Amino acid sequence: MLKTVIPQGYAPSLNLYDTQKAIGLLKRVFEDTLAGNLNLRRVSAPLFVQAATGLNDDLNGVERPVSFDVPCAKADAQVVHSLAKWKRMALYRYHFSVGEGLYTDMNAIRRDEELDNLHSVYVDQWDWEKVIAPRDRNEDYLRRTVEAIAEAIRETQATLQSAFPILHKLPKVADEVSFVTALELEEKWPDKTPKERENLWVKEHPLTFLMGIGGALKSGKPHDGRAPDYDDWSLNGDILVWNSVLESAFELSSMGIRVDPAAMDRQLTISGHDERRNLEFHKLLLEGKLPLTIGGGIGQSRLCMYLLGRAHIGEVQAGIWDPDTIETCEGAGVILL
Repeated sequence: MLKTVIPQGYAPSLNLYDTQKAIGLLKRVFEDTLAGNLNLRRVSAPLFVQAATGLNDDLNGVERPVSFDVPCAKADAQVVHSLAKWKRMALYRYHFSVGEGLYTDMNAIRRDEELDNLHSVYVDQWDWEKVIAPRDRNEDYLRRTVEAIAEAIRETQATLQSAFPILHKLPKVADEVSFVTALELEEKWPDKTPKERENLWVKEHPLTFLMGIGGALKSGKPHDGRAPDYDDWSLNGDILVWNSVLESAFELSSMGIRVDPAAMDRQLTISGHDERRNLEFHKLLLEGKLPLTIGGGIGQSRLCMYLLGRAHIGEVQAGIWDPDTIETCEGAGVILL
């Protein structure tokens, strides 16, 4: 079971009112900068999707979606876990061209999430997706996209620190991105857990893109779970930063070049999910009708925590917390929204 821990001597840089002002500024600046850097247009997103479409993200395959019936539509609906597959369908339906993309505010409920400093039942992300050409399905294109997102984070931090000078005491976002694969970390520290490997690497490389997540490594185990039907496990990764408040690696984004028909076919078989081939989304993709894309999710509350130097995600979003978390935060003088 995960547990909330507030570091000794922790105190927020901004009061509650200024924190809300800073969150509003951060979100406006980052959205605009990200959209400009990646050529994205904002679209509206669903809070729920029909279960039969296969559009919901099943995350690691064990999380239960919040489900309900819609009698008038004679359909069963699920509150989204993320919009990983919905975005690709939207690009197809809205006729986006190569080099164009979309982004949206994604609000989700993950009922089975364990609660700690970084995790809550409520999830808020900037979900984005972009149409690419066949020639772009390579690591170089993936790296250049990561660099563009990193630059948006740097620009957002600069604006925040200009508006709230006290934030200058927080570490600057690193000038360079370190690129490393999960396999390389396993080979370097075979006796460590994936999380321990991340901490060891990211402490020395405070802005890292960890690549190749979902497929089995030499140990026979993946670095972390990934659904088989959106990311290509050989062309994906996580953007990680070093969180100086919590003294640990801190994931800001999961992203990647998405599966083409061959990768989808391979990963469905490997993961034991061949039954999905008959779902609407999967049939369209396997038939080559959906555009080739790259995309990901960037945690809104995670980015707020990082750039505002906060110790608990409940300081930047409203949620429901377990009694131990409430007691720990109250004892440390931490206000949960």
